[in-house]
Amino acid sequence: MGCCGCEFTGARLARRSPDHRRVLWLVLAINAAIFAGEYAAGWLARSTALQGDSLDSLGDALVYGLSLVVAGRALRARAAAALVKGGIQLAFALGVLAQALHRLVVGGPPLPPVMLVAAGLALAANATCLWLLTRYRDDDVNMRSVWLCSRNDVLGNAGVLLAAGLIAWSGWGWLDLLFGAGLAMLFLGTGLGVLRAAWPQFRAPRAAATR
Repeated sequence: MGCCGCEFTGARLARRSPDHRRVLWLVLAINAAIFAGEYAAGWLARSTALQGDSLDSLGDALVYGLSLVVAGRALRARAAAALVKGGIQLAFALGVLAQALHRLVVGGPPLPPVMLVAAGLALAANATCLWLLTRYRDDDVNMRSVWLCSRNDVLGNAGVLLAAGLIAWSGWGWLDLLFGAGLAMLFLGTGLGVLRAAWPQFRAPRAAATR
């Protein structure tokens, strides 16, 4: 089996494991801070989009913690972690949709200035996380799923900024709900994609999965 390169790949991943751990600890701390600030701002701004975006950061912090547990371990363990992360993405998709429906019933227009400031700060922080993770995104399915989570954060922050700008310009508060639903669809697509990629590796023969 030497010609397939599995031994080289396993050795390379083992060497990179300390690097994975360092960058995961850093992005975990950043995402925990984003969640605290953005959720509070979303509550003040009455914004489904902003609160949904903050919940994604909380989910990412949990995801990065799980990734730290399996960094450098066997492929099957990393695939199992990716399955959990895909499930977290699906759970947050449902959570954001439920939040949007609640806001539709409760009512109350969002406050665009608060949305703009909070989303702008979150975008800068998440862009830093994405930059830190990009060099490791092709190392394994675990780091790939982490990178995808960070990419979704950047897209979500940019979307919140766009929604806030449009609401401030037009006064159409329903755009906040529309974006919240769109964010849920993004989470749903990513979660399903991670599950599809991780499941074959998790089901692989145990002998191959330990390489």
